[in-house]
Amino acid sequence: MPPERKSRTRRERRAGATPGRKARPGSRSTSAKAARSFQRTQLAEPRAAPSAGSGAAAAAEEEESRLRQRNRLTLEEDKPAVERCLEQLVFGDVEDDEDVLLQRLRSSRGQLHGSSDDSEVENEAKDIFSQKKKKPVWVDEDDEDEELVDMSNNRFRKDIMKNASESKLSKDKLQKRLKEEFQHAMGGVPDWAEAGSKRRTSSDDESEEEDEDDLLQRTGNFISTSTSLPRGILKIKNCRPANAERPTTARISSVQFHPGAQVVMVSGVDNAISLFQVDGKTNPKIQSIYLEKFPIFKACFSANGEEVLATSMHSKVLYVYDMLAGKLIPVHQVRGLKEKIVKQFEVSPDGSFLLISGIAGFSHLLSMKTKELIGSMKINGRIAASTFSSDSKRIYTSSENGEVYVWDVNSRKCINRFLDEGSLYGLSIAASKNGQYVACGSKSGVVNIYNQDSCLQQTNPKPIKAIMNLVTGVTSLAFNPTTEILAVASRKMKEAVRLVHLPSCTVFSNFPVFKKSALSRVQTMDFSPRGGYFALGNEQGRALMYRLHHYSDF
Repeated sequence: MPPERKSRTRRERRAGATPGRKARPGSRSTSAKAARSFQRTQLAEPRAAPSAGSGAAAAAEEEESRLRQRNRLTLEEDKPAVERCLEQLVFGDVEDDEDVLLQRLRSSRGQLHGSSDDSEVENEAKDIFSQKKKKPVWVDEDDEDEELVDMSNNRFRKDIMKNASESKLSKDKLQKRLKEEFQHAMGGVPDWAEAGSKRRTSSDDESEEEDEDDLLQRTGNFISTSTSLPRGILKIKNCRPANAERPTTARISSVQFHPGAQVVMVSGVDNAISLFQVDGKTNPKIQSIYLEKFPIFKACFSANGEEVLATSMHSKVLYVYDMLAGKLIPVHQVRGLKEKIVKQFEVSPDGSFLLISGIAGFSHLLSMKTKELIGSMKINGRIAASTFSSDSKRIYTSSENGEVYVWDVNSRKCINRFLDEGSLYGLSIAASKNGQYVACGSKSGVVNIYNQDSCLQQTNPKPIKAIMNLVTGVTSLAFNPTTEILAVASRKMKEAVRLVHLPSCTVFSNFPVFKKSALSRVQTMDFSPRGGYFALGNEQGRALMYRLHHYSDF
């Protein structure tokens, strides 16, 4: 406090006689201040006079209160009128005694604490009210017009179209369709996407820790995949070529996986049959068999994997390689077989029969064990391709005029005959491993997929789906072991190979997507026994191999 203010007497302050001080604009008059200060002093004096029975403590407390009151009054004199008015509005008229203000604050705090239950009820009511959907104040007509999305111009959107009428979909329908596709690919709605999902508790963490301990204490294959293969995009990896340790420039004629061991066989027109161990990284060579002056047309494992059969393009000799004994046995002549050239043949899945396709529409059924002729069957026209059913009880033969013949193996009689829809020239045929489908490839590049029961009972069966992704003749067809993939290829054009998802009958959009001319002209294809690998051979002498991640086993 300045020295001149300290020298003032209490009476001068009460009277408002401050030398050299001017009244502030908007402040109270000097006489009003003096009157108000005098009233406060009169009110404070009775309180300052202690009663006869009070002690020294009460006197000290009164003195402290008097000093505090005096200091507050001194500070208030310097406040502008606006500030004092604001304090009066906020704290009330408590200028006479600040104890009244403290008491009021304490009482308001108690009321706040006591009404906590009421506030909770009010909060719940507010939450319920806020959850109610408010009606819009106004509606824009342009918002009601749904914007349509073109589905046909995008290859990814085209895969999720169910029919041709869905060439354009609204944004809401497209979002719903994408959600359905995601749930189908994930095998259902994931836990994190469920609306009623709860946060993890400590008990869940403890149970998970117990599972982890159990996982570390046991050995085995813990990797599991979805039971069904999703369509659209195939998880596939490009591996090192199967014949990388024995490179060649000769055309590959056959690629086949061993039915029991992790081995792949590669043969070509360079007169050699080579066996490689499949590991996806180095694929080391096991053995090579060289057949002099015998360009191999086709080589195939027996059903039990103990023998390798091979035929040539210009010979009637059938070579049989005994893998256990390591001996090469030539079969020069089959009694009763009058064919001059033996090229195309098929081995039955049960390992009992060997089917040789001859000229002039003849098919010859031989015993796999003795290599003796059992009987012959004849169709009208020339044979394009033949295959056994999965149970080895029937034979499907495709003719060059587009007709398909179904034969009973035991009686060797034709039990049905039908025309492949839209086909003028048949080239290939294949039957699925589960006995559900029959696929017929034609020269026009169309692959018709039939239900196997309709092929046995109807004279004019309708295909389930016609695959039209190739524009040249379909020369190779292969089903994978689980009947979820159908591989179609043509040797007439480079990169002409597609993988078809079953049962949706849609083509996987990400194969082939590798470097140009990497696949070249595909001559032959095969899947490993459990679908984990896919191999194909081309005319450049490379046996390309791919890993299908959906299948955990070889």
